[in-house]
Amino acid sequence: MPPPEQVERAVAAWARRRRFTAEQFPPEHLRAVKAGTSVAVVIPTKECAETIGAVLARAVAPLAGHGLLDEVLVIDAGSADGTAERAAAAGARVVQQDDVLGAFGPALGKGDAMWRAVHVTRSEVVCFIDGDTADPVPRHVLGLIGPLIADPAIAFVKGAYERPLRAGELELAHEGGRVTELMARPLLNLHEPRLAGFAQPLAGEFAARRRLLESIRFPVGYGVEIAVLIDALALCGLDALAESHLGTRRNRHQPLRFLGEMAYAVLAAAERRLGWPGPAPDGRYLRPWQDFTATEVPIAERPALRSLEDR
Repeated sequence: MPPPEQVERAVAAWARRRRFTAEQFPPEHLRAVKAGTSVAVVIPTKECAETIGAVLARAVAPLAGHGLLDEVLVIDAGSADGTAERAAAAGARVVQQDDVLGAFGPALGKGDAMWRAVHVTRSEVVCFIDGDTADPVPRHVLGLIGPLIADPAIAFVKGAYERPLRAGELELAHEGGRVTELMARPLLNLHEPRLAGFAQPLAGEFAARRRLLESIRFPVGYGVEIAVLIDALALCGLDALAESHLGTRRNRHQPLRFLGEMAYAVLAAAERRLGWPGPAPDGRYLRPWQDFTATEVPIAERPALRSLEDR
């Protein structure tokens, strides 16, 4: 690793070149330069009936109307609340995650669903957005696909946004993204500072070129976001990575105690990629507040899709 001062200069230079906002990519401009670049929007869902219709109608449909989207896929985790039906009624193609690549068994988490979604789409650019967003707007997609359409040198775009935390009737600014601030950001500063410039390294909304997504392993659970980020750096270099500010996002928040399991999955994925010594994690996570019961955190990884083609 180069000296810290050199890394900091490189990150600052990267930020000047590769940080964007959605407003830099108006739909009319993207349509003019899109040419043959095909784009898929993928929305993993689990019990999102209350929000998926608005996400599709407000964030996705306007861009499809501009001719910017070639595929819209909702990959559902067997939701029992009508998510799939509402998504289909809104015009999306809906696939149940367990129906894809069934030889690998049932999907084990969001990362697994994303991996299977890459397999069933065909577009050159694949954009992942959340299905539980309370305030969807087109900029959430524009900011992710815009840099990839406009600049062929960019291979990966990570979303960034303000993450308020709702506590009862209060909304606390900057208090969301707790795993990011307490674990992921310190981890990257310590062990991969070239990625320390990303404001939201665990953001689940990102877009990438198919050739990259088909070349990397996907952790099945919460480790997928940091894994894709680290692997994108390793395969493409920092200058091929970008970040786009998407505004303010309001999503569902998990109870604090269960964020430890999320952090465990993130650490397991990072450990596999950063060469930390010691035994491989086995996925067992002890809950002392539940009579020291151990739960299983999904940390398995799916192989690179390109490797399946070679079998």
